[in-house]
This record gives sequence, C-alpha cells and structure tokens, in this order.
Amino acid sequence: MAPRLSPRNARRYLFLCTLCLSCTLLCYNLILRGGHPNMHSRGYQHLGCPPVLGGKKLLQKVLLLCPHSGAALTFSNTDIASYPDWSGKNQTEPPEMKGTPAKPTEHQAPPTGNSTAALRYGHKRLPQAIIVGVKKGGTRAVLEFIRVHPEVRAMGTEPHFFDRNYEMGLDWYRNLMPRSLDRQITVEKTPSYFVTREAPRRISHMSPRVKLIVVVRNPVTRAISDYTQTLSKKPDIPSFSELAFLNRTSGEVDTSWNAIRIGLYALHLQPWLSHFPISQMHFVSGERLITDPAGEMARVQDFLGLKRLVTEKHFYFNKTKGFPCLKKPGGGGAPRCLGKSKGRAHVQINTEDIEQLREFYRPHNIKFYETVGQDFHWD
Repeated sequence: MAPRLSPRNARRYLFLCTLCLSCTLLCYNLILRGGHPNMHSRGYQHLGCPPVLGGKKLLQKVLLLCPHSGAALTFSNTDIASYPDWSGKNQTEPPEMKGTPAKPTEHQAPPTGNSTAALRYGHKRLPQAIIVGVKKGGTRAVLEFIRVHPEVRAMGTEPHFFDRNYEMGLDWYRNLMPRSLDRQITVEKTPSYFVTREAPRRISHMSPRVKLIVVVRNPVTRAISDYTQTLSKKPDIPSFSELAFLNRTSGEVDTSWNAIRIGLYALHLQPWLSHFPISQMHFVSGERLITDPAGEMARVQDFLGLKRLVTEKHFYFNKTKGFPCLKKPGGGGAPRCLGKSKGRAHVQINTEDIEQLREFYRPHNIKFYETVGQDFHWD
C-alpha cells in the first residue's frame, strides 16, 4: 500500500504537475503553431521577436516592446483597433525602441505584401519631396499649406537627417516618416539643408529623383527676420549693425555671420546643381506666399504632380499677423494660423544699413535670377 501524501506535499506535487503541463503547452505552441493566427511569423523573425501568443492585451505589449522597422506585418482590423494609440485619424506609431540604427544604405522600396494595415494605413516611405530651404523664408507655411492636400503626407517636425543625423542611417530616417498610401507622396522640411554642403550629395544618394522645394525671400528682409528671432531668444546679443558689418563706415559686410551668409542664394545653389537638374527644383517666393498664397501653392502642386485642390478657398488673410491663415473651404471652424513666431514684428533697422545691404546683395541676386530663370524683384 502506497504511503499517503500529506496535504502540503500534495499541493507541491499538484503545482509541479501544473507547471510542467503549462511549459509543455507553451513549447508546443511556439514550435508547432508558429505564432498568432493574425500575424506573419516571418515578420517577427525579421525583428528578432517571438511569435505572439494570447489575446489582444498580449498583442499590445509585444507591439510596445518590439515595434517594427519597416517589416510587413499582417493585422486584422480587430488587432489594429485594439492598439490604444493607433487610430486612423492621427496614424501615430507605437513607441520606438532605442538602439544603434543601421548605417546609410542604398534607397530601398518599402516592403510589400497583402497586409490589411498596409492597405488601410500605408507604408513608411522615404520622402519623394523635400523642402530644403531657406530659414525664415516661409518653409513652415509651405509645409502647412501643402499638407492640406489629401494626397500629401508630411512630417511635422524637422528631422535634420542630412545635416545633423546622417550617421543614424536611412532606416532610422524612414521610420520618422508618416505612413502614406500608394497614391500619396511623403514630404519633409528642414531649411538648413540648403546651406549644408554635404546635403545635396547625401539626398541624391538616397534618391536622385527626389523633388526639391526652396522657399526664398528678399535676403535683406530674411536677415532682419533671422536676427529678430535670435533676439527674442537671446536679448543680450549685439545690435544688427555690429553683427552685419565688419566696418560700418566703409559698409564692408560680414559674410561669416550666418544671417547674412544664408542670403547668398546663388552661392549655396551651386552644390545642388552638381547633383540635381534645375528642373527638379522649385523655387517659391516668400513674398508672393503672403500676398498670393493660392497662386504660389498652385505652382507647388503642379511641380509635385498633384491636382490643384489647395485653392483660394483655403486661405484667410489675418490682418493682425499680416500673414495668411488656413480655413476649411466650407467655412466651418476657426481659421488655423501659424505659430506665434510667424508674422512677428521685425526689429527696426537703420535705413542706411538696409541700403548698404541691398547694394551688397544686388549682384548675388542677379546671378541667382539668371541661374533659376526667375526674377523675384528684390532690387
């Protein structure tokens, strides 16, 4: 007759049996089933993540811990709806893991597949158009105006990939982009690209067919606007005249000051023309963007190969800011204006300083007009 187990030992025995059975079932699922029925196990192998087992809550945890980096995953509509921050309205992404990204590689097409998520929300793609410059020319306005178009998906912040973060690699850059459908184009803007010598070669390496938008403005006005912005952040900086001139009496301009140097558009344009034909670049007038935003945006849409859907019905001129604001064509809701820094009143500059700067920029402006085949009437 077998000895009787004490209640305590019986509980231990039952616990061990249950634990062994659970481990056996878990291994069976991992080996034979190969993952969640609503996911491609191949996609998770690419990521180095285990297949997903269990219900919606476990799926959400795996998405948080193991977000994709361009791999095509298949989700059911229920799975997509279950993720708390992934909605069709803002198309936000699961938080990204920190790590060492890949080095820049040749341009690769986005992954393909019959993914339901890809059909509904699209893929992350490298941009087909970039607003590359210039600072204080009106780049934010162009970005906000063009992203109204239903066939445009734009990144709201400046990634500074081709000037500051290039070592992070193209995969890192692609992952910053919003999702876009096949019929949509992806756009980003970083105005400092235009004055970064390495940017044209790097962008051409990514895609020699990318379309480039440059928003230019009277270089004298642009310099004053640049100074005004800096002064608002650093009230103790020297006066505009002290920074702009090496010798105030002779009128010798200090081209090492960034606010002055950015306005030498013809100089900065040369490296771009070594990598891109002029036909692949579109120049927007910062002045006309204020006085005729619909006309300037019509030309931008033509350049991007888009139907003219952003029209005069979308604009309302704000007399207080002295700048156009966006409104819904139907008239519903309040107009949406750019931030407080846009339309800021400029610092008053001595008239003689302005005239000397105009004389300094005149030959540079003429050369720029001849190169791009367009007179911006700054002189």
